[in-house]
Amino acid sequence: MIHLENVLAENIYISLPNLDIFQFNTKLKSLTIRHTDLSHLDPVFFRSIPNLEVLDFSNSKLKSLDFLAQVDLSALRYLKLTDNELTVINETVFQSLPALTYLDLDNNPFTCDCSNAGFIQWVIGNNQTQVVNAHQYTCSFPGAEQGRKLLDFDVQSCWMDVGFLCFISSTCLVVLTLLSSFIYHFLRWQLSYGFYFFQAFLYDSRKKKKGTPHQFDAFVSYNVHDEAWVYRELPVLEEEQGWRLCLHHRDFQPGKPIMENITDAIYGSRKTICVISQHYLQSEWCSREIQMASFRLFDEHKDVLILLFLEEIPDQQLSPYYRMRKMVKRRTYLSWPQAGQHTGVFWQNSTPQTGTTLPPEPLAL
Repeated sequence: MIHLENVLAENIYISLPNLDIFQFNTKLKSLTIRHTDLSHLDPVFFRSIPNLEVLDFSNSKLKSLDFLAQVDLSALRYLKLTDNELTVINETVFQSLPALTYLDLDNNPFTCDCSNAGFIQWVIGNNQTQVVNAHQYTCSFPGAEQGRKLLDFDVQSCWMDVGFLCFISSTCLVVLTLLSSFIYHFLRWQLSYGFYFFQAFLYDSRKKKKGTPHQFDAFVSYNVHDEAWVYRELPVLEEEQGWRLCLHHRDFQPGKPIMENITDAIYGSRKTICVISQHYLQSEWCSREIQMASFRLFDEHKDVLILLFLEEIPDQQLSPYYRMRKMVKRRTYLSWPQAGQHTGVFWQNSTPQTGTTLPPEPLAL
């Protein structure tokens, strides 16, 4: 039957017929085989019938369409594969069917996940092939998607590589952790200084605009461990020299933020006296006070900072406090141990009367 063009075989074959059954039917244009087990279909089966235009393999237990990518059916325009076991379809198989205009895949157990994303996009986007009732195709897998429409699956989520995103996120987290640890260990004081430097700059700008007069002659920055010395010795400045001193315990406003109290005290005083000891160097708040006072010194270019050392501190112990060490090397400072028994002369010669400016060279150096 070399001129045979149409074959319809329904409930005839139990399984795939011989591969060479159509070797003499090269003019075959329509082939329908239904209710047959074609799950192991070999592409060689189509080698002798390249002119097929209609192919119907409904209810034939097909699990994949990959065989279509290995055959030459350039004239095929009608393909019906209903009631099979197709779960995932690779959209690239349709590239080997350039003439396809009609496709029926109804009643197949489709999987609604990213493995079908390409097929879903092809169904929605192609303008040549009519996919019959595609909007009615339902999901059978996975269980959470069962009963939903295949074309309702969100394919946009499939273009995001979750593994790659997790890798990038974890890498960024590790780098951020390492960077934070590095900054905290090596640069925390520089960042803290920069923050308070900027804060003081803003505060100073506001004060200059307002032209606020000084409320005190000097703000005394000291550590709580040196409180007894401050209470014992510094009253001399107020009682005998007429200074108005700003002290933490007495002049800080209750309920006000500590840094705001410190800033107001430094900029509300003509001078800042830093009573430096080992305890002072180890205090975080004292460090912030001298940082703020240093900014005012750099900003106003005036002699507004007085360093008073309560004890002899070796140069190597000042090395970690490079800003303090730098100021000690460049500026004159007061040394209480060198005053000895002549404390009265020390205060008389190293402090001026109220309203005057401290001399650049104090007595005890």
